Amino acid sequence: MPMASALQRLKVVDLSSHLSGPYCAMLLADHGADVIKIERPGSGDDARAMPPFVGGESAPFMIWNRNKRSVVIDLKTEAGKAQLLGLIDAADVLIENFRPGTLDRLGLGWPTLQARNPRLIYAAISGFGQTGPYRERGGFDLITQGMSGLMSVCGPKDGPPHRMPIAISDVAAGMHLAVGVLAALEARHHTGRGQLVETSLLESALSFGVYEAAHVAATGERPPRLGQAHRGSSPYQVFPTADGWITVGAAQNNFWLKLCDLLGTPELAQDRRFASNGDRVRNNDALVALLERRFKEKPSAHWLDALEAVGIPAGPVLEFDEAMADPHVLARGMVVETEHPSAGTFKTLGIPVKLSDTPGALRRPAPRLGEHTAEVLGPLAEQNRKEPAAAER
Repeated sequence: MPMASALQRLKVVDLSSHLSGPYCAMLLADHGADVIKIERPGSGDDARAMPPFVGGESAPFMIWNRNKRSVVIDLKTEAGKAQLLGLIDAADVLIENFRPGTLDRLGLGWPTLQARNPRLIYAAISGFGQTGPYRERGGFDLITQGMSGLMSVCGPKDGPPHRMPIAISDVAAGMHLAVGVLAALEARHHTGRGQLVETSLLESALSFGVYEAAHVAATGERPPRLGQAHRGSSPYQVFPTADGWITVGAAQNNFWLKLCDLLGTPELAQDRRFASNGDRVRNNDALVALLERRFKEKPSAHWLDALEAVGIPAGPVLEFDEAMADPHVLARGMVVETEHPSAGTFKTLGIPVKLSDTPGALRRPAPRLGEHTAEVLGPLAEQNRKEPAAAER
């Protein structure tokens, strides 16, 4: 029978909260996995308290918890632990983002669960990983952006280090964990066994510094903060225009020569300071000062039309509401609407990975706290009642 979604047979128990683990679970759920989100009684996931709110529901929570079912279980009780273990016994994947050792102290760590369900893939995210001298530290996106080196290279050249306003450590860790889960599933096809899959916010943030790591490896020196400039390409950055900002990527020599013609500056093409991309990178400050003068002479629309006409990669700098209304973004299905029982019609981000035969889909909105507790735990309780009766016979 053909599959409607790539992961429709995958059963996931999600013990995670905030963003990193839930983001991983969302990626799996978007492609069909049945994700059961376990939440504590009363308040549930802390992300439910994040503003802004729509109809009393947290908008951020609704973005990254779609396509899941919510079940309330009190893990501080033996009955709650038994309920969770019943779900895990039938699961393919467990996701958690507690500090290392937390679930072990509850009797729910990897060795225990592996013995109960050898096919289980135990997927863990933490601030600093399950091993190493920092393993027991708490880690947030802010902390790991700073410790990974990312903050040191962000911001103005002469200003303080900047935190990226997007939660890049959290999102990157969620993405990396999802890749790890899929790799472990493929291995299980051959071995029949699950395994521990883990990553951390620190490692995920550090892995994004590919140019910076290359700089250190090649020179042994700290990568300088470059502001808008690119470490290995020029011109390749934001430029001010008469009425706004545009981005221009003209580092390749064919683009560079076209740009000189377009700007009416043929002398720049003959300037030895700018002869090659490497020359332009070394003399980027001088080059940008010259290019900015020309770009400021006319509005963004003029330059974008002219750049597109000659095939030079360029684009506008959009505000986020403009990006979410862009016709191409809409055509690619990256903004979709869902109906939430409390929030009403709610816009959420679409699914960025497109599969031709088994596409992901938005099947259900983010759940209300405990919305599916009876639906999920009811059959489990019924099964437990039948098993003693069968044993008596």
